[in-house]
Amino acid sequence: MTYAPTVQKTISLLETLVGFDTTSRESNLGLIEYVRDHLQSLGLAVRLSYDADKRKANLFATFGDPKARGIVLCGHTDVVPVDGQAWNTDPFKAHIADGKIYGRGAVDMKGYIAASIAMLPAFMNSDLKQPLHIGLTYDEEVGCIGVQTLIKDLAEAGIHPAGCFVGEPTRMQVMTGHKGMRVTRCRVRGLEAHSSMAPDAVSAIEYAARLVEKIRGMALQIQKEGPFDPMFKTPHGTMQTGVIHGGTAPNIVAKDCEFIFDCRTLPQGNSDELIRQVQEYAETLKVEMRKISAEADITFETISNSAPLATDKDAAITYLGTSLARNNMLGRVSFATDAGWLNRAGIPCVVIGPGDIDVAHKPNEFIEISQLEECLGFMDRLRERMTQEALLI
Repeated sequence: MTYAPTVQKTISLLETLVGFDTTSRESNLGLIEYVRDHLQSLGLAVRLSYDADKRKANLFATFGDPKARGIVLCGHTDVVPVDGQAWNTDPFKAHIADGKIYGRGAVDMKGYIAASIAMLPAFMNSDLKQPLHIGLTYDEEVGCIGVQTLIKDLAEAGIHPAGCFVGEPTRMQVMTGHKGMRVTRCRVRGLEAHSSMAPDAVSAIEYAARLVEKIRGMALQIQKEGPFDPMFKTPHGTMQTGVIHGGTAPNIVAKDCEFIFDCRTLPQGNSDELIRQVQEYAETLKVEMRKISAEADITFETISNSAPLATDKDAAITYLGTSLARNNMLGRVSFATDAGWLNRAGIPCVVIGPGDIDVAHKPNEFIEISQLEECLGFMDRLRERMTQEALLI
């Protein structure tokens, strides 16, 4: 194929997509409806699946028979905030300079979405042996939430894709695994009193501190004892407390305190077991607390839970990915992706996409046009293979 027109179409689409502020706290419907209308104008069948408030939606589009087992190109539409970041240009207006496209979401991951859409005419003008799907999700950045709704919608519709390429930025290298991530909120309720009467009160802050120290101790044990996986930059699981709030004044024993911690586990790890250990320790603290106040309590709430990914190096989707990438090097990424939940749902996945994760989430985020060109080449080789045989079936 001639890449120049498709590259220009990709850049144009990326400029449009960057213009939608799809920060996770905002609605993504403007972008989703724009893409829906564009894909429907091309003749694709499009499904939307919404969150409970109808403020956000996933999109799943198909060229071909939706019930036949096809290949999915999948990306998330939400981006992280720009609050407090010193950008040189408007983060929601794409800026092109020195072979790079700057803007929030340019690399994470609207560049991949733009390339997928730009390639559709080439796929549609080919005699494919199976369907091609485009999947767009919401709220990946805050815990891979939208993809779980998408999976449920596809199951109810009887759609069972044969495989999926999740286009997070990997510099077009196939990644077969990532850690799981579970974020938990802990609320501690004590008994307030004047600080001169502290022995007759229950300090929520002090008991929260003991829980935080427990989590820290577990993290150090994991760091020392493993399990380990040398394919990760940090070759073991982690636990850490990132947010804590409590108390009202220095002369009042704190009645309430809450903190948020996360567990990042290797694919073979078990976040349920880690949470169980923290909760078990909390039960021992509650016994102490309730000797003074029967109303004292410690509760836990799961904020988000991202499934890990562990695709076998010999899996068919891995072989397909490396053959299309023309790169046999495999790796694993430190960040969570939608691929974990998709793979758990029976849709084989690898992660491969244009650009470098090192510039994501930062001011002046960018993607190189050369990386978009490499991504288009990958997709064109996929198109050619799909004209020869039904893949992964």
